[in-house]
Amino acid sequence: MPHKTGNPWTVLTTKPIYENPWMRVVEHDVLTPLGNPGIYGVMHAQNLATGVVPIDDQGRVTLVGQYRFPLEQYSWEIPEGGGKKGVDPVESAKRELLEETGQTARHWLPILTMHLSNSITDETAHCFLAWGIEQGQAEPEETEVLQLRHVPFVEAYAMVKRGEITDAIAVACLMRVRLMALDGDLPEDVTRLILG
Repeated sequence: MPHKTGNPWTVLTTKPIYENPWMRVVEHDVLTPLGNPGIYGVMHAQNLATGVVPIDDQGRVTLVGQYRFPLEQYSWEIPEGGGKKGVDPVESAKRELLEETGQTARHWLPILTMHLSNSITDETAHCFLAWGIEQGQAEPEETEVLQLRHVPFVEAYAMVKRGEITDAIAVACLMRVRLMALDGDLPEDVTRLILG
């Protein structure tokens, strides 16, 4: 049976439900792929998401801890945030790294583009590995109460394996970086920092 890659949904009407600077929610009256009437709600992200795995000269990753309001729980993550559409995602990632950790990096490598919760949102994340870290002063936003931890990459990866890091961007990026190191897809000096 041939694979079909076109849109099997028929949109009858679309109505806006809610909008703020971070998201826009719309509801579509649809016909499902089997032709039955239904609704489909979609959250459109107003910004792009970014994530950074910063590796210092000692092979440590800077993790950011913060309380996540929707989950009602504390979360350890890599530095991440948002950037305006139309702005190069690496520039937004550099700004987020500086704001959250006070760090800048001499080297940047794109490692992953991913869609987050793609059954209900069109949010896209662009993720990077950064090294050649220099430490400065963090400048968190007023909504951010952050803690920083500097842990060896192998420990950050172990935190993923133990379920202590559950943030989707952080999990995907830490696993991706380890895989790239194992596959020889990173500069040799960076691979040594990551794998120990």
